[in-house]
Amino acid sequence: MKGPLFYSKILLFGEYGIIKDSKGLSIPYNFYKGALKHSQNHSALSKESNTVLQDYLQYLKTIDTNLVRFKLDQMALDISDGMYFDSSIPRGYGVGSSGALVAAIYDRYVLDKVTVLENLTRDKLLKLKVIFAEMESFFHGKSSGLDPLNSYLSLPILISSQNDIEATGIPSQNTSGQGAVFLLDSGMVGETAPMVQLFMQKMKEEGFRAMLKNQFIKHTDACVEDFLKGDIKSLFRNTKQLSKVVLNHFKPMIPKKFHQIWASGIESNAYYLKLCGSGGGGYILGFTENIAKAQKALSGHKLEVVYTF
Repeated sequence: MKGPLFYSKILLFGEYGIIKDSKGLSIPYNFYKGALKHSQNHSALSKESNTVLQDYLQYLKTIDTNLVRFKLDQMALDISDGMYFDSSIPRGYGVGSSGALVAAIYDRYVLDKVTVLENLTRDKLLKLKVIFAEMESFFHGKSSGLDPLNSYLSLPILISSQNDIEATGIPSQNTSGQGAVFLLDSGMVGETAPMVQLFMQKMKEEGFRAMLKNQFIKHTDACVEDFLKGDIKSLFRNTKQLSKVVLNHFKPMIPKKFHQIWASGIESNAYYLKLCGSGGGGYILGFTENIAKAQKALSGHKLEVVYTF
C-alpha cells in the first residue's frame, strides 16, 4: 500500500490573526511530503506512527457523522495490518506535519469526499475547512483546518475571513531576484497546543485585543494584499512593521535566543522575521530584499529559500 503524496505548507501571513478574522495566505511547500504506507517490518518511527493512527482512529469515531463519515472498519484493518504515515515533514516546525496526515486520511477513508478535480466552490472549500478543523483538533486542541486544506488541495489558499476562503494564484517567482522568503531553523521543536493556549489567555486582556486588531491584523492584511499584487516595496514596509509588532507582543512565541537576532534584522533592514505557524520553536519565517546580505548577517544559521522576488 502506497498512498498519494501530501505536501507541507507555509502560512506566509495570518498566524494567530486568522483565529480572529485577519486575512491569511498559505502556500504548499513541496520540499517536504508524506504518504500512507504499509509495513510489517516496523522501524521505531513507523511503529510510533502506527500507534498514533490507532489513537486517531478512536478519535475519528467521535466525530459527528452528519459532518463527515469515514470507512472506519477499513481503516482499522489497515492499521492492524501495519499502516503508518511515512513523512519527511519535520514535526513541531510549523510546516504542517499533522495537516498532511489529516489530508491523507481524508483522501483514503472519507465517504462522499470532495475531490480536487471538482469545481471547488466557496461552499465546498468552507465545508472541507470545517471537516479538516474537526479532524486536526485531535493533534492541536484547536485547529483552523487550513493546514490539511492546503495539503489536500496543494494550492495556495487565500483567507479573507473565517467564512471567506478561496484557492488563489500567487505571482510567479523571479528566479534571478535578490529578494526572498526563507525559513530559518531555530533548532528547537515547537508545541502548537501550549502556544495557542497562551494566545487565548492573552486574548482575555483588552489591551492585547486592541493591539491585535489595530496593529497585528492591519499589517497582516496589508502584507497579504501587497504580496498578491506583487507590490514588493510596500510588502517590505508592512513586513517590517509586522515583525516589530510580533517582537513587542508575541515574545513568548519567539525562542529566547532569537530575540536579539529578530531585533537586529529590524534595525539593520537586512531581513525581517515573523512566526511560522504558532512559534515556540521550529522554523521562523524570514523576508529579505537581499538574500546574500541576510545570509551574511545570519551566518551560522541554516536558511532555506522558499520563494524569490
